Amino acid sequence: MDDQTRIELEAAAFRRLRQHLMEDRPDVQNIDLMNLAGFCRNCLSRWYEEAATERGLEMSKSEAREIFYGMPYDDWRAQNQTEASPDKQAAFEKAFTENVTDNT
Repeated sequence: MDDQTRIELEAAAFRRLRQHLMEDRPDVQNIDLMNLAGFCRNCLSRWYEEAATERGLEMSKSEAREIFYGMPYDDWRAQNQTEASPDKQAAFEKAFTENVTDNT
């Protein structure tokens, strides 16, 4: 497989993942994704921002989130996010530390 085809397939898979998380399953909470998989929608938007930065494109965290979420993040949260239980919040702190925080 040539590099261009690989890139196009990877981009298509990313778009399908985004569609699944944003349109097919907006009911799945970010905290549950982080607790179970070690990443969430916010991670995906951060990775998008990091990829832009690596290519010399200036992009803020809020701009990347709006691109990924298709709307301002606070609007998406108001429409889709529910309050997390104390147990889920504690699990999140652990998952976030293990998967997002730079421990070097």
